[in-house]
Amino acid sequence: MSDFATRQQVLKLRNREIFVTEQGEGPALVMLHGGGPGASGQSNFSRNMEELARDFRVIVPDMPGYGRSTKGIDKRDSFGDLAGAMAEMLDALNLEKAHFAGNSLGGAAAIRLMLEKPNRVDRLVLMGPGGIGTTRALPTKGLNALLNYYQGEGPTREKLAHFIRHYLVAKGIPVDDELIDARYQDSIRPEVVANPPLTRPPGPRALWKMDLTRDARLRKARHPVLVLWGADDLVNRPSGAHWLQKHLPNCSSYLFARTGHWIQWERSDEFNAVTASFLKANNK
Repeated sequence: MSDFATRQQVLKLRNREIFVTEQGEGPALVMLHGGGPGASGQSNFSRNMEELARDFRVIVPDMPGYGRSTKGIDKRDSFGDLAGAMAEMLDALNLEKAHFAGNSLGGAAAIRLMLEKPNRVDRLVLMGPGGIGTTRALPTKGLNALLNYYQGEGPTREKLAHFIRHYLVAKGIPVDDELIDARYQDSIRPEVVANPPLTRPPGPRALWKMDLTRDARLRKARHPVLVLWGADDLVNRPSGAHWLQKHLPNCSSYLFARTGHWIQWERSDEFNAVTASFLKANNK
């Protein structure tokens, strides 16, 4: 049983609604989930919220296109659209700024928010973020599996189970059927199938906007950043951790052995400890 009451609400933004779950009090920590089929805030951070709520006001939204939030993302600039929505969410919560922790797609959205509205971001934790070298190499097998989920015969439970067990987590990490079943049901909602939130970008300019390494503003960012990456990540290449540490002026990185793309779930105890320590350092 949780030591912290869970609070849920639907925030009405300018042109969409965002479903938000919260636990804890203190400095605000917004946690942004990844973009895999059936993803949602709570399913991505079920092993982190309660522990981090001991020190922070943990805010976990379903990002636009996912969970119980309004469906539809501007695929001409998906990272920018998500970043803008998260800035609006801060306004709706009467928060001037917050720490952000973002996994995969959520990490890319957090980076864009840091670049577009630097005064809204305090410290940043990135877990295998997307957009690091998007146009500089062929997609990984894991990313192809993600992007192809709604293609061909369409979504199936078998395709989702294969993606999660073979690409989302490292080899040998058990994933129970209950998690896969829940994500599958979310992935086949009619409004999601009609407009999947994460598919192959519609053109070269959209692809260019998804490659954050081309953005010169990264080299000028002064935010403290912690990059966490699984050494066995088959969705986003672990070499992205070195690139970010090299090009962000105030960036530390940690590579987790025998870990895939879902660090906060696969290595939750270590993730919770290092994230809390890194974020609390800003409050001393």
